[in-house]
Amino acid sequence: MDRNSNIYTILFAAVVVTVSAVLLAVAVMVLKPAQERNKRQEKMTDIMYTIGLDKEALAGKAAAEGLKLNYKTIETYFKKYFLKQYALKSDGSVDQSVNAFDINLKTELKKPENEQRYPIYIAKVDGKKYYVIPLYGKGLWDDIWGYIALNEDLNSVKGVKFGHKGETPGLGAEITKKWFEKQFVGEKIYDKDGTFKGITLIKGHKDPKNMDKDNHEVDAISGATLTSNGVTNMIQERLKHYLPFFKKLRQQKN
Repeated sequence: MDRNSNIYTILFAAVVVTVSAVLLAVAVMVLKPAQERNKRQEKMTDIMYTIGLDKEALAGKAAAEGLKLNYKTIETYFKKYFLKQYALKSDGSVDQSVNAFDINLKTELKKPENEQRYPIYIAKVDGKKYYVIPLYGKGLWDDIWGYIALNEDLNSVKGVKFGHKGETPGLGAEITKKWFEKQFVGEKIYDKDGTFKGITLIKGHKDPKNMDKDNHEVDAISGATLTSNGVTNMIQERLKHYLPFFKKLRQQKN
């Protein structure tokens, strides 16, 4: 075949495109298990972070046991401390047919509230019980998400972890910084009368050092009003779905 002909050029291009597509498909198939494992590892790490088991703490535990902090070790610790995880219905009952860890909140949010499933992770560390709830919402530019852990009183916050897809560095992206996350520790989601309040980010907060843990407020990020509002709305919207479950737990304790 004449290499200078149009037919040769078209056939050559078609072969190159086909081979490239095949190689790309193979690469995706080969890398997919590793990518999924990395996602699961990040998820387990973020959940444990909220109850005080950050990477440094986990690394210390692993070193003391002569282990490396890899996926297997992280999974072992997660299973050790998180003894229960539930997929809740809107009435607070448990859907036994759904694996809580596999729930994709972005997908769930597209469903009617009564059809959504609300994952919750229950941990026990050094005799203390914690309840970790996944969060998902909208920031200034794109999705934001995170986890909030409540102490056994189902009211005060043990810790939080936030993430984002495209917030502005130095502004909205500050939600991932430790100084911001530490503000939430000790805050309460109910008032003294037992009414749900959530936690609100306030610009120009009267208590910038967040000493008052009964006001349901933390200091918002300066210059990032919409992202701060997104965090407030995310916490309020997600937590309200767990109130029926919390009510049932309190009734069981009494």
